Amino acid sequence: MDTVDKATRSKIMSRIRSKGNRSTEWKMRMALVSSGIKGWKMHPKGLIGKPDFIFEKHKIAIFVDGCFWHGCPRCGHLPKTNEKYWHKKILGNAERDAANRKKLRKSGWLVVRIWEHDLLIQGKSIRFVKHALAKQDVPATI
Repeated sequence: MDTVDKATRSKIMSRIRSKGNRSTEWKMRMALVSSGIKGWKMHPKGLIGKPDFIFEKHKIAIFVDGCFWHGCPRCGHLPKTNEKYWHKKILGNAERDAANRKKLRKSGWLVVRIWEHDLLIQGKSIRFVKHALAKQDVPATI
């Protein structure tokens, strides 16, 4: 059972933003800046799946996924209250992510997904980005 009433829970949940999240996007942005990697944009308009970061010139789309919201197999979990709802919600997010990834790949984009917990390991997310840039024959500092 939830510890707050429905109206309070609704207000709390409405404050969670899909863009500008400090626990994911800001950390990734700071990692890109401090590593000297250039040539990226945040939140491009009109691209399938709304990637968090792109390297448009090289067609690399980067998604930084929150472990809870995207069902991380390592550390994602379901709340004990309203489990059926959360299972459906998180499964739907994962299915949408897979469909968007497929569409982007079909249109020539390289898709990189970085889990929130990978941002906690110093340099890991930047290694993912550098690997993607290397796959596209792009120097890490553009």
